[in-house]
Amino acid sequence: MEQHAGLVYAFVRRQGGGDIPYEEALQAGRIGLWRAIQGYDPAQGTTFSTYAWVAICRHVHRRAKELSRDTRAEVQDMPVAQGVPDPAEELERKLTISTLHDMINQLPHPLRRVIVGRYGLGEQSRLTLKELGTELNLSYERVRQLEQEALAWLRHPVHSGRLRQLLGKNTPADYRRALAQNAAVRRRSGRKVR
Repeated sequence: MEQHAGLVYAFVRRQGGGDIPYEEALQAGRIGLWRAIQGYDPAQGTTFSTYAWVAICRHVHRRAKELSRDTRAEVQDMPVAQGVPDPAEELERKLTISTLHDMINQLPHPLRRVIVGRYGLGEQSRLTLKELGTELNLSYERVRQLEQEALAWLRHPVHSGRLRQLLGKNTPADYRRALAQNAAVRRRSGRKVR
């Protein structure tokens, strides 16, 4: 439960539970996560996070319907304190950053170095293509090609599925757009982008 609790927070923050209070939505999401843990079968070919996301969604929305039918239930939004960080939002942010770093760590070394340097993901500041070229002893154009190759790899649905789920960018249209962008990169470079 602890390992995947971030999915519940991410779902409730992104999708919400309709008109039910935040804590009620979290509890329903936790029940959905527990049911997903009990019923998950890796042989079905789905990742656990995808399977759990659907179960969490189902339980949160089911609970929202139950409460809306119950005329005795008082439905109210939880007040948000000004200046106090939202723990769910902070957890979602950390989960997103961790997932992004996991993806980047899967890149081959030259591609990883270019992405980390270009976007300042390490402890250093952002570098220009020229600065990276000097550091890697490569031409400006070769560093630019490596950057495009790395972005295409990261964008590919096979690699980006978990991050896309966290960001709510996992619709079929989002995947088609990513694949079209990768096809354009392949056409321009004449190289195979995985």
